[in-house]
Amino acid sequence: MIEFPFSASSLITYPGPPPAQADAVVIGGGVIGVCTALFLARAGQRVVLLEKGRIAAEQSSRNWGWIRQQGRDPDEIPIVSEANQLWRELAEQTNVDIGLRQVGVTYLAGSAKKMAEYEAWLEYARMHGLDSRMLGTAEVARLIPGMSRSYLGALYTASDMRAEPWVAVPALAGIAAREGATLVEHCAVRALDISAGRVSGVVTEQGRIAAPRVVLAGGSWSALFLRRHGVSIPQLSVRATVAATGPLPAPYPGGASGGNIAFRARQDGGYSIAEGGFSELFVGPDAFRALPKYLTQLRSDPFGVRLLLSARRGHPDGWTTPRFWDEDTPGPFEETRVLNPQPNRRKVAQLGARFSALFPGFGPVRIRQSWAGMIDTMPDIVPVVDHVAALPGLIVGTGMSGHGFGIGPGMGRVLANLTMGRAAGHDLTRFRLSRFSDGSPMRLGPGV
Repeated sequence: MIEFPFSASSLITYPGPPPAQADAVVIGGGVIGVCTALFLARAGQRVVLLEKGRIAAEQSSRNWGWIRQQGRDPDEIPIVSEANQLWRELAEQTNVDIGLRQVGVTYLAGSAKKMAEYEAWLEYARMHGLDSRMLGTAEVARLIPGMSRSYLGALYTASDMRAEPWVAVPALAGIAAREGATLVEHCAVRALDISAGRVSGVVTEQGRIAAPRVVLAGGSWSALFLRRHGVSIPQLSVRATVAATGPLPAPYPGGASGGNIAFRARQDGGYSIAEGGFSELFVGPDAFRALPKYLTQLRSDPFGVRLLLSARRGHPDGWTTPRFWDEDTPGPFEETRVLNPQPNRRKVAQLGARFSALFPGFGPVRIRQSWAGMIDTMPDIVPVVDHVAALPGLIVGTGMSGHGFGIGPGMGRVLANLTMGRAAGHDLTRFRLSRFSDGSPMRLGPGV
């Protein structure tokens, strides 16, 4: 049964206290931060991970649970393929069943236009040696039996996987802790400690930690943290609503998306259902500042994001959220320990109706639970993974744009190497921070 025990009042697994010194500090206890800390610890680094709320309490436990190579931006494919293998290895190193299953991901195509988009992306899959392939109408019907409509075809990647994120990320944190990483929950980082123009540590609500290197993996909170230090990134956060059904038959154990419905079978016998390609933006000050960078994305998909007025109190881009605060007093990260947006109730009802209509053999589908998460996104839908030139010693890994869970272990390994001054192992040019300030046009990849 799916549960979300993650809130500001949840029991603390890692109470601390934090040490006074470390080789590296990681800010943020989501999948990116946890995996970064894990690989730093494996390399023999004294690493401290600090989380203002609870490990995996925000988007890292609220995502769809897909571990997909399919549809990725071509520059992400090598990292997510590495992550695919790392997930398999890490699943065997924990004493918890994280629900990791190789069950495939399918993108259903209801039109010739969609078929053409998927066939175009398939060229990148072939370049990187993926097993992605196109299916015809009859093959789709055999792969996912019981659907009330037929599809022209689909893009299918059999090697893609799924896992239960609310189980998997805390399990990865457990591995990191056992391998020597110090994890501390309910410990907000208020600011960087800067000496002679470079990072010398962090200032937390529990005191200072001296460290020559800091990794910011703060998800939706990263832009707010950076702004305090004079670094601007056009990161926004959008709300995505997900619903969970009760137990149902499982004619297809993988993940699928087509039109206005996406679904995947879960370990508890139910399905997670959502609307693919739809999210909601609560408009705040940063949304106005970042608008010029998002024009390319808006023109490409003008109906993919619904705009809602007045970002909520406690959200990173809320109108009342302070953009500067004193490091000696509580700031916005202590005010909102866990960002827990309410789901769109109307959308939940629509999802249940659509899923019932798509699989009439299930009978009336009972929605057992619904939730929402804030996805940190970038104008070109790829993350920032880079050193911050203006603040030597600071490394940023943020803006995963809904891709963070699946790519997490691979990106954590990359960030750990950047932190230690080692080669990343992949070309990170696409993910450089300077693309937002060097006059580069916003280039949307052919990810689908």
